[in-house]
Amino acid sequence: MLSKVPEVTLYFWIIKILCTTVGETAADLLNENLGLGLTATSLIMSVLLVITLAFQFRVKAYVPGVYWLAVVLISVVGTLVSDNLTDNLGVSLTVTTPVFAGLLAVTFAAWYVSERTLSIHSIRTVRREAFYWLAILFTFALGTSAGDLTAERLDLGYWVSAVVFGALIAAVTAAHLRLRLGAVLAFWIAYVLTRPFGASIGDYLSQPRGDGGLGLGTVGTSMLFLVTILALVVYLTVTRRDVAAAEDGDGDGTVSLPAA
Repeated sequence: MLSKVPEVTLYFWIIKILCTTVGETAADLLNENLGLGLTATSLIMSVLLVITLAFQFRVKAYVPGVYWLAVVLISVVGTLVSDNLTDNLGVSLTVTTPVFAGLLAVTFAAWYVSERTLSIHSIRTVRREAFYWLAILFTFALGTSAGDLTAERLDLGYWVSAVVFGALIAAVTAAHLRLRLGAVLAFWIAYVLTRPFGASIGDYLSQPRGDGGLGLGTVGTSMLFLVTILALVVYLTVTRRDVAAAEDGDGDGTVSLPAA
């Protein structure tokens, strides 16, 4: 198979952060605003994710529409996994955060033992793709727990949390570019950090002013970011910019964050 994932360009990180924001606001929209509840919302989104991943596994190369739909859905499901543990089962965020970190570490360990690489440029077999999507699920669940922990339990607030996680992403990027931090390690650290970064932005935009947000609401925020994601995915589908970069390896400087 050809590579099943996009090249890590500036577009990759922009859409990924937008997906994390949608994951946070869409989960709140379905659960609270539409009154579906956590259980029903989790079931519906999980079924949609399974169907989308079935299509993703069937295609023989990276297809922007299918791939990014899977990322949007897995961001919602990852959020719901964390929310179910904390809201329905009463598990503390101080517990779920290290648990998800441990599960992600176990996934990476099993992936490396099996395939001898964690690079996303090697996603050309079904087994590697399975490890890839499992790791992504745990990054979203971990990012949700870590973001909620800093914003709510540590009482930093949404915009302060966004600044903190943004600074951490910048530090990882600098370490990769200046201090020779390995590309694969830097990529996955940045991937985890973009989840609470995007979620904090989403919460800041959508939550009421009395709760520290701007009061745009989950509907408005979700639609704004979904339309932006759709526009970028259509652009990439037409121009194939993230596919061309992966094929010719021209190093044209479009990568703004670590590329694994």
